Amino acid sequence: QVQLAESGGGVVQAGGSLRLSCAASGSIATINNMDWYRQAPGSQREFVARITRGGITAYADSVKGRFTILRENAKNTVYLQMNSLKPEDTGVYYCNQFPLYSDIWGQGTQVTVFS
Repeated sequence: QVQLAESGGGVVQAGGSLRLSCAASGSIATINNMDWYRQAPGSQREFVARITRGGITAYADSVKGRFTILRENAKNTVYLQMNSLKPEDTGVYYCNQFPLYSDIWGQGTQVTVFS
């Protein structure tokens, strides 16, 4: 189990880019899956992206082709590179570990995209 802290959010115009970071309090090398979720105002939290311990990635249909999840075990950090941002990408973004300790969340980082 490690504690996760998200950062890198901000306000950006539609079509722009942001890179989010998730810093872990300890090693993530043995964690099978590192995920990104987001929650729009008034909506449920939804899955965005996943990267496995072996580097296999998966994305929600809404972000596929625009977002890239990266894992740097040596730096105990997971990134989410977001390109071609749309207003519907607005929300609070969280990272998560799975399957163990998936009930633990960081404070999240706010992403606001305006048109």
